[in-house]
Amino acid sequence: MLWTQLYPHDSIRTTKIGRLIMNEVKQKDRLPRSIQNKQVKVGKWNDSLKTSDVNQIWIELHRIVSSHPLVRASKRAGFLVEEGKYNAYTDLTQELFVALLSKDRFQHYIDTEMSDPEIEAEISQIELTNMLTAELRKRYPESYRLARRISTLIQTSETFKRFDNIGNPEAHRRLADRLYGLSEWRNEKSRRDVQEMDERVKVVSFHHRDTRMVGCTGDAQIVISNPELEKLIIRVFKAIDSPVDVRSLRSFVMSRLPIMDIHLVPVGSGAGDSDEDDRMPFEFKDTGATPEEDLLRNEAETAAAGFVEGFLKTLNKSVRGKAKQYDRMINVLWHCYLISDSGTQLEVAEMLGVSDSLVSDYRKRIEANLQELSFSGVNEARQFEKALKMKVRDMITVEREGVAV
Repeated sequence: MLWTQLYPHDSIRTTKIGRLIMNEVKQKDRLPRSIQNKQVKVGKWNDSLKTSDVNQIWIELHRIVSSHPLVRASKRAGFLVEEGKYNAYTDLTQELFVALLSKDRFQHYIDTEMSDPEIEAEISQIELTNMLTAELRKRYPESYRLARRISTLIQTSETFKRFDNIGNPEAHRRLADRLYGLSEWRNEKSRRDVQEMDERVKVVSFHHRDTRMVGCTGDAQIVISNPELEKLIIRVFKAIDSPVDVRSLRSFVMSRLPIMDIHLVPVGSGAGDSDEDDRMPFEFKDTGATPEEDLLRNEAETAAAGFVEGFLKTLNKSVRGKAKQYDRMINVLWHCYLISDSGTQLEVAEMLGVSDSLVSDYRKRIEANLQELSFSGVNEARQFEKALKMKVRDMITVEREGVAV
């Protein structure tokens, strides 16, 4: 409105002046702070784009990739493969170049008449950062999600406060490098060495995993709730007893959590991959049984099934061949051992019309005879149980039919 008062009869000039000033303010806001505060190399993007100088564009992208802090962190995390001093970031540069080209960003920069610093800032702070964070989210989904939650909690909760900007609230620093601690600590709280804090944090107990499913699709486990996460951060701060940068704090907290980042990677390649001829061939170990082992196992399982007759004869001898007692013992064997929904021992005794002590005596005899059996493997025992169950079921069925008749 000030421009209108100064030039009441020149609305066109007023509009142009206002637009120029606003564009200058917006451009300053869009620049990275490093460019605002100190001299930083900025590529001649407009010249390269207008002349379609692909080689120069690629060189500038490689420079941005090589100096980006998140790229260096990705390199330490094993995302990038070393190929020499200059070629270490070649693949990532090529990926960024293809991404910008496929989204037609180069033409957008020309059409919108963006300045060289604006183009540099957008590629570095938006395009490359988004590409890297997407890869982080894909490779380390739980770690990425928990790191974000930790950063959010320490910035929003009144339990914590920032220590690196005390006396200078306007001081700018990247989030990962900011210092945080408990709000109850005095401002002059001394700092400890990172190695010492790493040892002290080991006294914090390992947190159990919360397996509740969360997310819009319900396919992720919560790992730890926000209230519990805040309590864990407090315990970590009390253990290290020092303000700490956000990057180290996230590492300390996540070391006390059962995080499972599952990422599928190829373990071998096909014979037709010409670019991997120098790679040593990888073959999966055959853990299956040999034909000889299959034959021996089948014979052992068949022999185990044959133990059933001998086992039943032993039970019959334990009651001196008395039919009534033997039938009771078979029923106890069926209800107490071979089926799971028959009830307690008292209920079985009531069902059979006998005393609880008699059922207990029959169980002791059955268990004594079972302990005398010897199997060389789990499969043999399972075959014995299966055959015994079928045999006893048939015996009980015949008994019931005889009673009905």
